Amino acid sequence: MVRTELRVIYGDTDQMGVVYYANYLRFFEAGRNEFIRAKGLRYRDFEQGHRLLLPVVEAGVSYRSPARYDDLLALEVSLVEARRASARFEYRLLREDTLLATGFTVHACVDLEGRLQRMPRELLERLTEGEAAPQRKRAEGVDAP
Repeated sequence: MVRTELRVIYGDTDQMGVVYYANYLRFFEAGRNEFIRAKGLRYRDFEQGHRLLLPVVEAGVSYRSPARYDDLLALEVSLVEARRASARFEYRLLREDTLLATGFTVHACVDLEGRLQRMPRELLERLTEGEAAPQRKRAEGVDAP
């Protein structure tokens, strides 16, 4: 799990002064990028070096309490599943001890033409390093118990 802090700016809020619902997905993206950096990788280098992409193919958010302008938020990102050609990240967004939202994104590994590809083994190893044991088993193509 990687924890990232985010500060809500005016541009994140709607007319009611709360974070616009779609912006939670932007927060998730920012946290996911920091997760990848914390694993010693840069997404740009992955794209250029392997000529592969990790587009979002599924996403979900459960809203529990609103975030507001100038809130300092903590986003916890975990890789909960890594398979041969896909990965699932889960997110917890908090303001101090208050859980504001949870969510997930599922990513496919595709080439530049959009065809499904296996994730490079070194990428799987780096992403799952330090994560819970079931992720490593799935990353190796073995179902977790």
